[in-house]
Amino acid sequence: MTANEVLTELEKYGDAQTKKTLTRHGAREPFFGVKVGDMKKILKKTKKNHELSLALYNTGNSDAMYLAGLMADEKKITAAQLTDWVEKAYWYYLSEFAVPWVAAETSFGFDLGLKWIASDKENIAAAGWAALACYAAVNSDEDLDIGAYRRLLDRVATEIHRSQNRVRHTMNIFVITVGIAVMELTDHAKAVAARIGKVSVDMNGTACKVPVATEYIDKAIENGQHGKKRKTARC
Repeated sequence: MTANEVLTELEKYGDAQTKKTLTRHGAREPFFGVKVGDMKKILKKTKKNHELSLALYNTGNSDAMYLAGLMADEKKITAAQLTDWVEKAYWYYLSEFAVPWVAAETSFGFDLGLKWIASDKENIAAAGWAALACYAAVNSDEDLDIGAYRRLLDRVATEIHRSQNRVRHTMNIFVITVGIAVMELTDHAKAVAARIGKVSVDMNGTACKVPVATEYIDKAIENGQHGKKRKTARC
């Protein structure tokens, strides 16, 4: 399929209520309002497709950009291309999901995440914390720099409440993810979670809630998720 053919398919799946909901969350034109489940119908046809994913992302259409993240080939995409993507990721479905998911599945995802969290741009820094969280969730503990993750947890503890809005959100998710996925750091993550307490994030008038890290980690452990790794960051 070509990019234009995919856009035609996306337009067919456009849903007015979904578009209205996504607009409240930060999406802006051009986009059709396509549900992820419908995007995956297209993905079954294209599979992973590096060149097509790049073309779709460059359309600037939010639906196409999100689909590009699902379609991207983590073995072919480059750090430069992902950096271009994150700079264009203007709302959190892109900056906190689509782009960092792909980054986390690359061999250079950890280094890229570290670079992004140093940015003073909210969407890029938020993407960095999301990428680092996902990287921990899909890689075995033996392949992680445990010391670096411990220092990142400490950084969250000291910086989260004075960080930018969406950065606070992804920092909080980072603590939760590391606490659940990295067994050696669970106790440290729980201590950090207790220290930061409830995190305030402006959810732009939506009904979305900010999870309390201590409660979320404990519940995940009770449900048998402790130490379990994900096969893919993308969903």
